Amino acid sequence: MNSRQRRKLKKFINELEEHRGRHTSLVTVYIPKDYDMNKIINHLSQEQGTASNIKDSTTRKNVIDALERMIQHLRLYKKTPTNGLAVFSGNISERQGQQDVQVWSLEPPEPLNFRLYRCDKTFVMDPLIDMAETKDAYGLVVMDRRDARIALLKGKSIIPLDKTTSYVPGKMRAGGQSSQRFERLREGAAKEFYKKVGDYMMENFLKTDLKIKGIIIGGPGKSKNELIDKGAINTEIKEKIIAVKDLSYTGEFGLQELVDKSQDVLAQEEISQEKEIMRQFFEHLSTNPGMVAYGKKETEKCLKIGAVETLLLSEELDDEAIENFEKEAENYSSKVEIISTETREGVQLKDMGKIAAILRYELTY
Repeated sequence: MNSRQRRKLKKFINELEEHRGRHTSLVTVYIPKDYDMNKIINHLSQEQGTASNIKDSTTRKNVIDALERMIQHLRLYKKTPTNGLAVFSGNISERQGQQDVQVWSLEPPEPLNFRLYRCDKTFVMDPLIDMAETKDAYGLVVMDRRDARIALLKGKSIIPLDKTTSYVPGKMRAGGQSSQRFERLREGAAKEFYKKVGDYMMENFLKTDLKIKGIIIGGPGKSKNELIDKGAINTEIKEKIIAVKDLSYTGEFGLQELVDKSQDVLAQEEISQEKEIMRQFFEHLSTNPGMVAYGKKETEKCLKIGAVETLLLSEELDDEAIENFEKEAENYSSKVEIISTETREGVQLKDMGKIAAILRYELTY
């Protein structure tokens, strides 16, 4: 799911979360992908019959009317959309006794694999909320020679995954042991510990459905560097390491300290994609200006003739303007990127009229 899809989904969720029904009169239906639409319609028709037994006359009418609106809406679909369908209907009037029965539907950005029918005081939004959450995550490792913690940073949440303790002896050796032999024992135990940490990283960061965008390692002393340098982790893990930080703590405090000290890295990762697309725009502008457009009038002209490959919209635009441009872009399968003003390039876009485009082919004016 791209940022634009996530933004539209969150807006849809926010709109429906505002509605409250009297009693259990708001209807939610989730239809899984590849499911027969006629079976859903027949099921809702049966639920209308069941709803006729509701004792409260107002609730009874609201449920039956909501189901009827939903059935009529679903009849417009020749088949279930590719990812399934989420449908919501109910009387949303704020005045007692008045009717304002509305219906909404959304093909989710990710496939639905379950079926749900529910009447409640609110619409069931949890499955869509889960989709709207970012699936990207960062791997966190906090360690010294005594122990290690493995966690995920997802959004703003630190999610602990694993921890392990080492058997590396302390610096004081037992009586009778030579210093060289004792040091060999310590190094051997450390090597085993680093290998164990590397295995934990493989298990938690590579064998997961989450997309791990990067790994940050931290801790007091030199253990974190030895983990990387002494061959305890494989190449795939190494390539994902984006930062190594010196810390004062390990354990849970260390995880929080690692996140606090990595804000610069995390911020840079978040904006790297938009910096790259803006770099492409400015490179075209300087070497082949016929491949770009900027400013509202010129960009709109290119968009309406289907010449826009990627539409660049500053986050400084109001929501209505962004929505209008997104709708127009859909007509020509143009990609849309919302560009923040947290970078120099984003500020430049704002100063150039807040709207620009990279074109599919060169235009001459």
